[in-house]
Amino acid sequence: MATVRSAHTVWQGNLPTGSGQVTLDSSGLGTYDVTWKARAEQAEGKTSPEELIAAAHSACFSMAFSHALGEEGKTPETVNTSADVTFQPGEGITGIKLTLRAKVPGLSEEDFQRIAEGAKTGCPVSAALTGTTITLEASLEA
Repeated sequence: MATVRSAHTVWQGNLPTGSGQVTLDSSGLGTYDVTWKARAEQAEGKTSPEELIAAAHSACFSMAFSHALGEEGKTPETVNTSADVTFQPGEGITGIKLTLRAKVPGLSEEDFQRIAEGAKTGCPVSAALTGTTITLEASLEA
């Protein structure tokens, strides 16, 4: 069964000096301030579309990686994924770097790298973001 998740944004004013609020409707977890300055310069307590993409991508990749491990009979102790989304004003999103640190008992480095790369391409958020370069740095912890 398909699911739909929803959010909405109310923006007031022009781009450089205006501001908005994005609300996570499906979860009801909150409303967050957004501004152009927070997007193109410093966050200063506000979020941006890129930060929200980074959150979605790190969560999706962690799930895809855990699923791929399960398909090989492995269970991770920890999966820690960060996503850095680079935004260049005038160009847009120019790249996404995923950084994975995971502890998976009984998994070889070779299998770890293969599974991580597969999760990168198999993650639905990665698939939705194919218009940009996505890199992966993956480290298997002892």
